[in-house]
Amino acid sequence: MASHSDNPHDKANDIPTELADLVEAIRKLPAETRNQVETALERVVDNTRRRRRILTLVQDALSQLRLDMKYLMFDLEATRRERDDYRRQLEEAS
Repeated sequence: MASHSDNPHDKANDIPTELADLVEAIRKLPAETRNQVETALERVVDNTRRRRRILTLVQDALSQLRLDMKYLMFDLEATRRERDDYRRQLEEAS
């Protein structure tokens, strides 16, 4: 697992505790056994990190979408009020 970092706990906050525990347990295995599973473990850790980044991006995008929707709803209501005011003014002028 040395391709990204010698210590998989450098980014311990971006992988689940269970996975970090598994990484640590595998690091303690004999070299021959460790070499057999290290590549697969590295892929799992990388995929977990990628999924977490994607999840964060999606959550941020949803938050922005919610905010945009609030602004749009506010704008729509203001536009409707303005329309109704103009209609009343037009009816009063007639």
